Amino acid sequence: MVSNKKHPLEGIRVLDLGRYQAGPRCALMFARMGAEVIKIESLTGDESRKNPPVVRGQSAYWVQYNSGKKSLSINLRTDEGKEVLKDLVAHSDIFLQNFRPGTIDKMGFGYETLKKLNEKIIMINVSAYGQDGSYRDRVGFDPLGQALGGMMSLNGEPDGPPVRNFFPLIDRITALHGCIGALAALFERQFSGQGQTIDVSLGDTGFTVNEIPISAFLGDGIIQDKTGNGMGMDNSYQTSDGWILMAATNRKMWERCCEALGWDDWVNDPRFEGRNDRRKNHKIIEERLVPWFKSKTTEEAVSYLNEYSVPIAPINDVVGASINPLIKEREMMIEVPDKVAGKIHVTGKSIKFGRTPMTVGSAPTIGQHTEEILSDILGYDPSKINELESKEIIRCE
Repeated sequence: MVSNKKHPLEGIRVLDLGRYQAGPRCALMFARMGAEVIKIESLTGDESRKNPPVVRGQSAYWVQYNSGKKSLSINLRTDEGKEVLKDLVAHSDIFLQNFRPGTIDKMGFGYETLKKLNEKIIMINVSAYGQDGSYRDRVGFDPLGQALGGMMSLNGEPDGPPVRNFFPLIDRITALHGCIGALAALFERQFSGQGQTIDVSLGDTGFTVNEIPISAFLGDGIIQDKTGNGMGMDNSYQTSDGWILMAATNRKMWERCCEALGWDDWVNDPRFEGRNDRRKNHKIIEERLVPWFKSKTTEEAVSYLNEYSVPIAPINDVVGASINPLIKEREMMIEVPDKVAGKIHVTGKSIKFGRTPMTVGSAPTIGQHTEEILSDILGYDPSKINELESKEIIRCE
C-alpha cells in the first residue's frame, strides 16, 4: 500500500500534559516526526515559559521542548474543562503526562478512565522513579537520576568529588524511552486494536546509563575507577589555543596514529600491543602526546590527525559549537519565526528520514490553537466556544 504522508507520523494525535523536560521532550519527538501534538496548558500558560535563558523576551528553554506543537489553554480544575479534555481523548492516539504517580488519577484521567473513553489510547507515564516500587511517591528531577544510578560518582577527576552533567542526559534518554515505547505500542495496536500504558522513569534511566559498571560489580565485585577525561590514546589534550579530545582506542587506530606522528619505533612495541597494554603504559604515551599537541593549534591538530583517520575533535565551548558548520549542514538548529522574539533557533532534525522528513515548526503562544482544536477536532460551535471562554474554562488567543 502506497502512503501519501509527508511525514512519518502524520495522522497521529498526541495530547501533551508534560512539564519541564522529560515529558515535553518526548512529545517533541512526535511533533518532529509529523504528529499533531497538542500542548495542554493552564490559562496562564506552562510555567516553563518563564525559564531562562531569555532571547528577546522568549524563553530559549521553552521553545526547545515545545516548538512545532499546538497550544490548548484550559482550566482542568473545573468540571467543564475536564469534559473538554475527555472529548479530546476520544479523538487522540497518545496521552502523555509526567505528574507524580497517582496525581493524574486524582485529576480524573487515569488509564482506566482513558480506556473507557478510547480503548485505543496509549498512555505515556513519565515519572521520577516509576509507577510502582518503593520510591514511587518521591519527587525527582534529572540530577537525582544521575546521582541514584552512580553516574555522578564516575564523573570528574579521580581525586575529586562526584560531578553532575550540565546537560540533562537523564531527562533526554527518558524522553526517548517514552517515545520508543509509544511507537512500539502504536505498531502493536494495529493487531490488537487496543492501547496500553508506557511507564518510564528518570531513576530507571539513571541505572541504564551506568549499566556496564553495575553489571561488572554484580557479576564479580569489580568496582570501576574514575578516569577523568581518560588516559593515553583516549584523553583530552591542551593545544596552543584550546583543547582537543582524542579517542583512538583500537589497534588499527594505534597504527594510524603511529604513522601520523612518526612513531615507527612504537608501532609494534609489545608495551603498546593491545588496548589494555596501552592503558597500562598511558603515561609513557602521554609524554609524547602532551608536547606534540601543545606545539599545534587546535585546528592544526584536528585537521592533521583526521587525515589519518584518527578519531579526534575540538573541545568546543558554546560559541565554538554554535558556529560549527555541521549545525547548519545537518539542520541541527533551525531558525524559525517566533511571535515573541521575532525569530529564534530551535532544535532541528535529529533523525534524517529518506522519504518522509522531520518537520520543524514554531513554538505556540498561550491558547494559540484553542479555538481551532475545539472547532475542527471536536466540532464545537462558536457559541459554545465563546461561552467556555467567557466562563474562563478556556483561553483563546
